[in-house]
Amino acid sequence: MANDNREKIIGYTAGVYDMFHIGHLNIIKKAKEACDYLIVGVNSDEATYNYKKKYPIIPHKERMEIVEAIKYVDEVVSVENTDKIYAFEKYDYDIIFVGNDHENEPVWQEIDNHLRKHGAKVFYIPYTEHISSSKLSEVISRLPFSFE
Repeated sequence: MANDNREKIIGYTAGVYDMFHIGHLNIIKKAKEACDYLIVGVNSDEATYNYKKKYPIIPHKERMEIVEAIKYVDEVVSVENTDKIYAFEKYDYDIIFVGNDHENEPVWQEIDNHLRKHGAKVFYIPYTEHISSSKLSEVISRLPFSFE
């Protein structure tokens, strides 16, 4: 059971954090406001490809460095396995933070049910609708030149 013998609330969130933008910062900042110690997982390039079927634009090591530099982050971890229950067992967090655009997804309802049975919970943070890495990629792809 999470938080049995400690006073601090441990939070966890994870993502690709490709082309870091205000939506990413909003989730991390709001997560830190709701816990004492925030662990942020950065999905490896391979883990990202396994579920999105595309590689991030920014390399994993650089994305880790960007997230580590954020003052709201207490610990950065590399994510090879994107299973949130696996992360719960590994980091023993009390709260996992995710954008509310995932709130009605069956997988997140299953995660929430599992965590509640073990004294933890899912906390949904308002998604920043006007920005996403996918939207940024789309805009970049329409530019009349290449960065290569």
